[in-house]
Amino acid sequence: MFLTITGLQVHYARRPSPSVDAVSMGLQKGEMGVLIGPSGCGKTTLLRAIAGLEPVSEGRIELGGQLLSGANVHRAPETRQIGMVFQDYALFPHLSVEDNIGFGLHRQPEPARRARCAEVLALVGLSASAKRFPHELSGGQQQRVALARALAPKPQLLLLDEPFSNLDIELRQRLAVEVRAILKEAQATALFVTHDQMEAFAIGDWIGVMHEGHLQQWDDAYTLYHRPATRFVAEFIGHGVFTPATLRSSGEQVVVHTPLGDLTDIAECPLPSAFAGGACDVLLRSDDIVLDDSAPVKATLVRKAFRGAEFLYTLRLASGHTVLAHVPSHHDHKVGQQVGIRAEVDHVVFFPKESAP
Repeated sequence: MFLTITGLQVHYARRPSPSVDAVSMGLQKGEMGVLIGPSGCGKTTLLRAIAGLEPVSEGRIELGGQLLSGANVHRAPETRQIGMVFQDYALFPHLSVEDNIGFGLHRQPEPARRARCAEVLALVGLSASAKRFPHELSGGQQQRVALARALAPKPQLLLLDEPFSNLDIELRQRLAVEVRAILKEAQATALFVTHDQMEAFAIGDWIGVMHEGHLQQWDDAYTLYHRPATRFVAEFIGHGVFTPATLRSSGEQVVVHTPLGDLTDIAECPLPSAFAGGACDVLLRSDDIVLDDSAPVKATLVRKAFRGAEFLYTLRLASGHTVLAHVPSHHDHKVGQQVGIRAEVDHVVFFPKESAP
């Protein structure tokens, strides 16, 4: 691994529990990772510890084979060859775009500094804006200047702390795709912090879900969605609900009895003996539920959220349980209306039965 974090703990004084606790993860050179989680989960603290801005209580941080933090070791931030892009861009208003980018290259000869500035300006698509000032640029352009400035010294690792949070949602989504392309072209290794799942999916080769200082899962987006390692990840990623289920053996297969009817031919289905009495909870995603007028199971539409091309329906079953469903927006049912639904799944995630939070 190019970046290796092992058993990392960051513990602030006068706080009963660590802000970051026993976190282990890694990135290969040229890969992009994203940390996501609710406010206060420790993701920014972890980023700051990697940058050297927070002391480490336990564990190790290694980059490119060099130990940055560990037992009795703490390399100063300025010696770590790590670039940072902040939420507020932190551009110098009195300097031109070119001079902002070249600020960290002041030790280089003038011709080399100018050449590197031109190189990264071209990389972020702002060559024509070299002589302009930050206030003359849009928010998206300012963010690209901040990215170019961080890339200019050729850092070993780039850290980005919620870099798009000050932008409107449409620009954020577009810029996330653009920034990933820029960093891939630059062959940069990067670690982002965000609270936006769609940003995380658009950017990350690997995504880490954090909760109360712990890294719950470090995986690719598909695995996080379809095979969440913990109940928290299952709830936090995507749209879905836990539904009570009972596993029963029927010949050589296992039948999953749910309020939506029996599910069969389920991939990776555990045996009933895996849970006491075969009782468990299954995660049903919104894309697992299909509207079908001929289905025997009926549900009442209790809430709907318009998403442009689709609605997100919240549906209450006769049992009182609720499920979510993504429905094409031309199926505009009224709140209070009853509709037929069925589960259409070949893989569901099982968890021990417990009360939903």
